[in-house]
Amino acid sequence: MTRGNQRDLAREKNQKRQQEMQKKKSSNDKNSNKGMTLEQRKQRDAELMREKQRKAMARQTTGTT
Repeated sequence: MTRGNQRDLAREKNQKRQQEMQKKKSSNDKNSNKGMTLEQRKQRDAELMREKQRKAMARQTTGTT
């Protein structure tokens, strides 16, 4: 008659499987890295970290946490 529980279990199982597949994707396959070479990703990440450090230093010099 009712298959509600079975359907919910199947959804949960599928969701876990999808999450595992997402974890297994290589860095080239992820949306934020599409079309970028390793060197381009490194440059982008380095610039982001530099900006983050600048903001942290600015906060530290103004005395705000």
